[in-house]
Amino acid sequence: MRPVRTLATLASLTLVSTLAVTDAGAAATGGYVALGDSYSSGTGTRDYLADGTSCQRSARAYPSLIASARGLDLNFRACSGATTADVTSTQLSALSTTTSRVSISVGGNDAGFADVLTECALPAWASSCNAAIDKATTFINGTLPGRLSTLYGSIRAKAPDATVVVVGYPRIFMGEDCNALTWFSATEQSRLNATADLLNSRIRTAASARGFAFANPTSAFTGHAVCDDVEWLNGLSSPISESYHPNVAGHRSGYTPLVSTPLTGTTVRATSTTVQRADFLAGEQAQRQRGYAEQDRTITPKRMRLPDLDSPRVRRAAERAGVDLGSRRSIDAADRTWSARQSAALVRR
Repeated sequence: MRPVRTLATLASLTLVSTLAVTDAGAAATGGYVALGDSYSSGTGTRDYLADGTSCQRSARAYPSLIASARGLDLNFRACSGATTADVTSTQLSALSTTTSRVSISVGGNDAGFADVLTECALPAWASSCNAAIDKATTFINGTLPGRLSTLYGSIRAKAPDATVVVVGYPRIFMGEDCNALTWFSATEQSRLNATADLLNSRIRTAASARGFAFANPTSAFTGHAVCDDVEWLNGLSSPISESYHPNVAGHRSGYTPLVSTPLTGTTVRATSTTVQRADFLAGEQAQRQRGYAEQDRTITPKRMRLPDLDSPRVRRAAERAGVDLGSRRSIDAADRTWSARQSAALVRR
């Protein structure tokens, strides 16, 4: 006598069967290693693999979604906080002569971008935002290109036949700061966006010199910055580690189609089936990454800090500027005055 299967059982079997294949009938086509920092690991998506690390890897990040859609064997090494040195010491061991695809985003942490955002988020009368941006710009122009060139050379040496896609950073701002606990002026936002553009330019040049493709997210994220009607980037968030990173929509609709095109030769549109399959494989990926946990714990997360108006430094600045820290009106009025002064000083130099 044949066993009787309930509708629930049949539905479960159908789901598992569906998740066992890839979108559009794509077949498994080789090893894919995702390298890099928080913009590749999925920081900002709010749901992370239980891999025993603070890397904040997410099944909803673009490497996972691309691998899910195209049936790729993913080794998801990207980790929040990673610098070029961290990629070299903790991630490159995942590459081999059989690696067919590599993606990587790195450079923002080398330039100290989290510290720059932390500084610029303070009211202008307490901030050294322009000096912080100047320091990052000097580093991006002077030191970073050599670091990237060396790293990209190591990637090519370890994975000589792989398609390599280097991934850039989006502009975070759109001219408005709608977050109650930050004070980014329009001029500061413009300079921060220009710094992101400069970073992308230097990354593109280093990538091109090695024959790697470059995926620039600037256009894709236009209209989806912090405080836009449809945000693909988080603003100031709780927990703070989620701040100023792509959210689920940013990875699904922004990065996934952008990176998948040069990486796989086709554009991936992450369907609900793609997302379900990525979620289905999350446990397997977490287990794989636990094998690297000891290495990953050497990476220090680089996260923006909440503006602290009670610190001794800010209290001294408030006294000098005549600001009443018990009055939001006083704080904001002084911020507008000092922001105007700083903008004028930039024009003069």
